Amino acid sequence: MPERSRLERTFFRLEAQHACLTWAFSEIAARPGPVLELGLGHGRTFDHMRRNLPGREIWVFDRANDAYEDCWPDPDHLILGEIAETFPAFASRVAGKVVLANSDIGYFASGPSRQNAQLAARLLPPVMAPGGIIMSDLDLDLPGFETLPLPAGARPGTYYLYRRPL
Repeated sequence: MPERSRLERTFFRLEAQHACLTWAFSEIAARPGPVLELGLGHGRTFDHMRRNLPGREIWVFDRANDAYEDCWPDPDHLILGEIAETFPAFASRVAGKVVLANSDIGYFASGPSRQNAQLAARLLPPVMAPGGIIMSDLDLDLPGFETLPLPAGARPGTYYLYRRPL
């Protein structure tokens, strides 16, 4: 079978991300706690989160706000700059409280993606609540976290789910 085209990889990743978000929203519905989005991009995922998690505090991190204007986060919850620098200064505010974190900081190039996977795997565990879910477009090495099966509609290798044990 030939390698997937860039269009197919993007489509399958978005399809999986949507399925994972739908699943995660139901998993955290009765659990209080903030949500994190690493990688705002154009804001599509953030927009989906805020529409499906009304009233939930959602913190967003990225280098710059490149989102569509109707997808801009509240400026008080948007932290701009290099995530490796901005996240550690923020982490104590939500340590052990985050119920859902979506890390969407991968690239099609393997070098930067490996570095970003290592970054996410280092930064996210200390902020996650017991039972908290990490979604990622990159396969993360998260000792002590359970790797979860993808929900229906998500193709293997397109998105990844992890849960901190209770």
